[in-house]
Amino acid sequence: MTTIPELAPEGELDHVKIGDFATEAGASIADVTIAYRRWGAFAGDPHGANNIVVIEHALTGDSNAADWWGDLIGSGKALDTQQWCVIVTNALGSCKGSTGPCSPHPDGKAWGSRFPALSIRDLVEAEHKFLQELGFEHVHAVIGGSMGGARTLEWSLLHPEFLSAACVIAVSARASAWQIGIQSAQISAIERDPFWHGGDYYEYNKAPREGLAAARRIAHLTYRGEQEIDERFGVQAQRDENPLGPYREPNQRFAVNSYLDYQGDKLTERFDAGSYVTLTEALNRHDVGRGRGGLNKALASSTVPTMVVGVDTDILYPYHQQEHISRNIGNLLAMAKVVSPIGHDAFLAESRQMDRILRNFLALSAPDGLDLGPMYVGDEYYI
Repeated sequence: MTTIPELAPEGELDHVKIGDFATEAGASIADVTIAYRRWGAFAGDPHGANNIVVIEHALTGDSNAADWWGDLIGSGKALDTQQWCVIVTNALGSCKGSTGPCSPHPDGKAWGSRFPALSIRDLVEAEHKFLQELGFEHVHAVIGGSMGGARTLEWSLLHPEFLSAACVIAVSARASAWQIGIQSAQISAIERDPFWHGGDYYEYNKAPREGLAAARRIAHLTYRGEQEIDERFGVQAQRDENPLGPYREPNQRFAVNSYLDYQGDKLTERFDAGSYVTLTEALNRHDVGRGRGGLNKALASSTVPTMVVGVDTDILYPYHQQEHISRNIGNLLAMAKVVSPIGHDAFLAESRQMDRILRNFLALSAPDGLDLGPMYVGDEYYI
């Protein structure tokens, strides 16, 4: 007799305690909570065939995927909530409900600098414990882009028995030296803010907003395409400002500088600098080949049917990195390319192309429709 998992009300944020958590590197986090949301009703066997699709968010994303992927999740959309039950967690280390640096330590103060460094594998293992805590031992698919794509790829290698298919979007099999360099520059910008206080700024009245904004300005240039940025802004001055005066003045900007300032300021209103450092460091540590005999051997060992998706103008995770995954993955389901001047963020912005890609992924991963077998309702089931 199987009990159907009790899930949060549709679209509402809920929290699940998963107990103490040991990181890959040997540190410990006490009394961890994972926040999540879900859309659509569960159907099937929580231990076998079911309609669960897990979505993995990007670096500063959160569990509210109906916001950042709203064109793709809902009735009649690619992730049709009349057919699929979509679950989205907030990553361990983030600041949107899951345990992270700004969460209370057992002593009552914020974890701050005491919060351990995390790897992408840690994020996946915490989510694995979360799903087991809910009562699941299997899901139909895991889908994610950017940091979410790294999590998805690790899911397919850490727990291949847990998912029937994976869709890995706009990411590499390991962090390149360039990615580590550009991401470490962002971390440095935050750590050099005088209000960082070694990561223990939570007990002060000021957060390292300037450092976080600077990190976002650096990052945002890697999220957008060079062609798109130049076509939008070129060498235009910001309205009513003159960046060509006899002396350089910080408040006399090119239009692109104003745009980047806006992006930086916007992030400081919704995200925590400690979480930004923690998750960016996790991306620096991303390497599916570590401890598995190298990249190609690790990818070849994958048994999960995997679709790989890239963006032709991606600067942060260039398309050749997705081609490398597709050439070496042990069970390639399909390869797809998003064509867009937008760059890395195209997997979030190009809704029509992503709609087609995700519909194709779900059709390929369940070619004859999703056979759920016995349907469980409460403690009973019917055929």
